[in-house]
Amino acid sequence: MKTIVCFGDSNTWGYHPATKERYGRDERWAGVLRNTLGAEYLIIEEGLNGRTTVWDDPIEGYKNGKEYLIPCLETHKPLDLVIIMLGTNDLKKRFSLSAFDIAKGVGVLVSMAQRSETGAGGHAPKVLLLAPPPVAKLSDFAEMFEGSEEKSRKLGKYYRQVAEELGCAFLDTSEVIVSSDVDGIHFDLDEHRKLGEKVAAIVRTLLQ
Repeated sequence: MKTIVCFGDSNTWGYHPATKERYGRDERWAGVLRNTLGAEYLIIEEGLNGRTTVWDDPIEGYKNGKEYLIPCLETHKPLDLVIIMLGTNDLKKRFSLSAFDIAKGVGVLVSMAQRSETGAGGHAPKVLLLAPPPVAKLSDFAEMFEGSEEKSRKLGKYYRQVAEELGCAFLDTSEVIVSSDVDGIHFDLDEHRKLGEKVAAIVRTLLQ
């Protein structure tokens, strides 16, 4: 059996942009991934609302992905693959970060996973980096994410550079999905399906 950790934020947790509740187990992109790949794969969902790459949130707290990544991987080892999709929350106005710096932050996480001994035999697991799609028209989160639209459109370019520098697999999710017009941040149901199916195809190639 292949073991995969999906390390992300509210879009991995499954935040519904309209109801603000959680999508069902089989509706979330990681659930679609699990069902598409089948019983030979164990998919572990590690999504946390508000999670950042490497930054402490002075308001919400306990959201720094860097602080939890290694304990998370150690908990679930041995792992074959770690999928990382973070960066959207780094766009919040309170952090005042550029797209370049956000990409550098996610690169720290990729490097940590690559240096970990959480794969089979004490080796490192493979890493698949996902660049989140740009934010859409903001509604409920307009003030929190003020000024994020242009920066979010640059994430794919900088994430790709990070993936090339670090030698990990990469997907720019903007080639597959868009953020919801309901709140501009989260994914509609069909986008979860499309993302899960696309990631499944990549995973099969990586772990064949």
